[in-house]
Amino acid sequence: MAQDTAQQAPPTASTAPARALLPFILPAAVVGVVASLIFVGVSTAAEKLQHLLWGPLPDALGVGRYSVLWMFVMLVASGIAVGLVVWKVPGHAGPDPATIGLNAPVMPPAVLPGLVLATALMLAGGPSLGPENPIIAVNVGLAAWLGGRFLPRAPGALWPVLAEAATIGALFGTPVAAALVISEALAGRPMRGRLWDNLLAPLTAGACGAMTTTLVAHPTFDLGLPPMGHPHGTDVLAALVVASVSALLGMCAVHAFPYVHTAFRRLRHPMLMLPAGGVVLGALAALGGHLTLFKGLSEIGELARDPAGWSAGRFATMTVVKLAALLVAASCGFRGGRIFPAVFVGTALGLCAHALVPAVHPSLGVATGVLGMLLAITRQGWVSLFTAAVLVASPGVLALLCIASLPAWLLVTGRPQMQLREDGSPVR
Repeated sequence: MAQDTAQQAPPTASTAPARALLPFILPAAVVGVVASLIFVGVSTAAEKLQHLLWGPLPDALGVGRYSVLWMFVMLVASGIAVGLVVWKVPGHAGPDPATIGLNAPVMPPAVLPGLVLATALMLAGGPSLGPENPIIAVNVGLAAWLGGRFLPRAPGALWPVLAEAATIGALFGTPVAAALVISEALAGRPMRGRLWDNLLAPLTAGACGAMTTTLVAHPTFDLGLPPMGHPHGTDVLAALVVASVSALLGMCAVHAFPYVHTAFRRLRHPMLMLPAGGVVLGALAALGGHLTLFKGLSEIGELARDPAGWSAGRFATMTVVKLAALLVAASCGFRGGRIFPAVFVGTALGLCAHALVPAVHPSLGVATGVLGMLLAITRQGWVSLFTAAVLVASPGVLALLCIASLPAWLLVTGRPQMQLREDGSPVR
């Protein structure tokens, strides 16, 4: 019987010889280092501009740095500045950002400078988007262009994969995130050989990108929340409820996305769409406060430093406002990604759950809140689990996250994503 079963089993794919993999190591390492330096360079330039715009400038004008007036002025000004770039700069800063996810298309080199400029202005100005989507697009376009020129015999499809893995590794400061994203992408494609053979070059790029970022910028995602001890039955219930509620809230934004996007597209011109988006974002900032501005990574650290410093109502307000700001910024044409602001939304929701029910451990609330929100917004299962886990650095949460991901995934799978096709219809 065992012999019959063995004969019926499909043959195991053979591993590739080392000589077939070695030629890709050096190009992958170069792509990893360059992709990380581009990410760090754009982020550093945006941070310096942000410090000027939100520090010495309002001080010199005698306006409060995070007063309602200054937040409104800066967000409208950001819409005007990015609108000018989209309107006048060659390439118009790339295609509609609502149509782009982590798997960016290969853009012509002439488009990339405008996309970098629009991204830096957005990051400094305060809209609720992260750098991930445009930076991946820039690195993919640059890698495809330079790779095709200097190594024309290499497969053309190699460069986008290396650049994507390198940038994700640089963004998260670890190649694990890149390996998870690439392996999830490979699962839906025909693949020759073993999975690890196909992952070797992207993992090399991700590792070099992550290490370069670590050496240059010293990133960290750990929020410093109190570690969670041995899980109990109530923790399982809390994880299931918080992750499911977070996923449902995220899906509300996902379902509203095409309608909000269509409303802004009716304005037809970037100098109308983006400033109008800035007006709406300014009004939202007045409701949510300065912590609901920007990509949200530094701001979640401020939330986590004092989980008892805000009431449940305040956490709930920040949750809803930040999600609405993400929805508007992603719809009106700002160039940016949706992962980092979604992390803020999930963090605020998790801390809201802790404030409402103190028995919900803050680490558990944050991790499961981020998990559910990222599953709804990104539909990237591995990245959602990984991000939720590294935020709290508590081994006791891992098993609960896996359990909580099951109902959350059932709520989001097969439904629209927060990404649109060129005709405006949602991607499923």
